[in-house]
Amino acid sequence: MYKLLLKPILFLFSPETAHKMIIGLLKFLHYIPFSGAIFRLFYSYKNKKLERELFGIKFPNPVGLAAGLDKNGEVYNEMANMGFGFIEIGSLTPQPQPGNPKPRCFRLVRDRAIINRMGINNKGSEYALKRLSTRRARVIIGANITKLTSTPNESAPTDYEAAFIQLYDYADYFALNVSCPNVKDLTGLQEIDSLSAIVNRLIAGRATQKIYKPILLKISPDITFEHLDKIIELIIQSQIDGIIATNTTRGREGLTTSSDVIDSIGDGGLSGAPLFGKSLEFVAYLKSRTSVPIIAVGGIMGPAEAIEMLKAGASLIQIYSGFIYSGPGIVRKVLKHIVKSNIS
Repeated sequence: MYKLLLKPILFLFSPETAHKMIIGLLKFLHYIPFSGAIFRLFYSYKNKKLERELFGIKFPNPVGLAAGLDKNGEVYNEMANMGFGFIEIGSLTPQPQPGNPKPRCFRLVRDRAIINRMGINNKGSEYALKRLSTRRARVIIGANITKLTSTPNESAPTDYEAAFIQLYDYADYFALNVSCPNVKDLTGLQEIDSLSAIVNRLIAGRATQKIYKPILLKISPDITFEHLDKIIELIIQSQIDGIIATNTTRGREGLTTSSDVIDSIGDGGLSGAPLFGKSLEFVAYLKSRTSVPIIAVGGIMGPAEAIEMLKAGASLIQIYSGFIYSGPGIVRKVLKHIVKSNIS
């Protein structure tokens, strides 16, 4: 139904408008009796072989929704009805921010890709807290947090700490976004001194809490392996619990969309099918250098890419663009192939 009916309608609108329509539709369905059960009947898939235990958390399956779709924690249970084993909300900042000027999101249909320069528009961690505290989550929730665009990098630890502490009781794990290419100087936080300051602040904050919550680091596919080695060393020393590989890329290699169209779009992070090779390479490299669990994201458009990521060393995977282009049925297909492939 998605590919034949809903997708053609949604693709008549800009990506950002279509996104708002999807969120609005899911909110509406929340009030329709038995809608959740119907979605679970068609899209969920359970099997003991899919269960994973990482960071002290038992995941019902290894396929999650990447940050960016449920930015504000508004439809996590509705997305869980589509078969996802965990949902990552955000990115969230300590206060609301509008993001970059529009237009700021573009489809490359021929490449099954998306370019966005949203600028981390969100309603803030307090809004997400209210959503999480008033609706019991029926799924594992990851909170992807970052700094405000207006906050200078030297003050970034304060922003991360504010969102971290505010959401601590309602998130199952935290993802530190220091790698979004759509906010000025944000990727500079991947420099070891800046990253250490953020990580140390959050580790210290976690030590004051009664319950241990995992902290993961989301990295850029545009850094060198030499730089990545330094980050790996920091992760091991600081006892960061996991790595998410990778964020979107500034690269434009291998696209079939005309260069004129690409030039007219301008800056932004590229996600979707063209990112898969880079992300897979990073996952394999990380696996060869560390035993820290890896969540793979980037270009997973169907079962084949999911299996490759898991074989390369990922413990879990996340989907975003694949969901946009293929619809909710992608989750069930991926899960069935994982069981069939007997990947533990």
